[in-house]
This record gives sequence, structure tokens and C-alpha cells, in this order.
Amino acid sequence: MGKKPINAMLRKEHAQDETWNRDFLLKAEIGYVATQWEMQPFMTPVLFVYDVSANEIYFHTNVVGRLRQNIERFPKACFSASRWGRLLPSNAALEFALQYESVVAFGEVSVIKQDDLQRKALYALIEKYFPDLVAGEHYRPITESELKRTAVYAFKIESWSGKRNWPEQAEQIGDWPPIPLELLKKT
Repeated sequence: MGKKPINAMLRKEHAQDETWNRDFLLKAEIGYVATQWEMQPFMTPVLFVYDVSANEIYFHTNVVGRLRQNIERFPKACFSASRWGRLLPSNAALEFALQYESVVAFGEVSVIKQDDLQRKALYALIEKYFPDLVAGEHYRPITESELKRTAVYAFKIESWSGKRNWPEQAEQIGDWPPIPLELLKKT
């Protein structure tokens, strides 16, 4: 083990390409932003939207809080989004598995200061999660006072990796009886 963590995927057979990463971030529902304050890591779940052309992820929080303080002090961050499938039992303890896919991105976060860019990001968030609703028709548009109490962030992606591990079943070993079918159907 070296002094630096390795940011490369160990199981290359699960690695995905940039197109897959983009498509995944466009569809993923919840992301996690990892920041730090001195030696204390901090993880925040967020709703987010991915802008393909800028290669940025946008999210928001209250204007005051731990996440904003961390970012203003140390803007380097990590972002992750994932999707889970079925739990996969095995007849070997260390072969139990889970279907999953994820993207992990490294980059820098900044607070968006311009009102028009804040609005653009916030409306993109609403459109992602509520595509059938229209500002001014189904809900009141964003007001100046709402912008003043909201912090909107841009996470500029510097590097990323996507991973997909979605087997139909977990590995089974031959020197132990198979798991009975009726137990497999419960998972």
C-alpha cells in the first residue's frame, strides 16, 4: 500500500467508457458529495443535474451550512452516484454479491454567484426531477428572496470512472451444495 490512495479501478472488466458515464449521470437520481474540513471527511447526499456540455454537476443547499463552509475552505471534492439491483446469494460466504453500477468523479466545487446561472441550474434540477411541470404555469418561478437563501454549486469534473457489475447470480463453488431454488427466489 502506497501513501496515496489509488484512484484507478482494480477490476477493469467492470469499467465503463465516457459515454456510459455521461448517460448514467443524466439518469442517476441521488448523488453524494464528499468534502473535508481539515482531517474530517464529510458526505452529503444531494439531488443533482449533470450538464454534458460543461462536464459539470450542479446541486444546491441552504446558503449557510457545513457543505458550503467545507467547499469554501477546500474546494477539492469527490462525487458519486450509484444504482443498486438485487442481492445475490452464494453457497460460499465470500461470493455473496450485489448488482450495482456507479460513477465516481473527482474535481473542484465552486459556489455559483451569478443569479442567471443559479436560476439556470435550479430550473435544470426541477426539470430533471419533475419534467412535466412548467415554471409560471404549474409552480411559482424562483424569487429573488429564494435565491438569496440558496447556495448553488458547480462541480467541475476533472476525472471520473464508471463501473457496472450486474451479474445474474453470484459465483457458486462446486465443492458445496447449491442454494435451494426456493431460497434463491426470495432474493
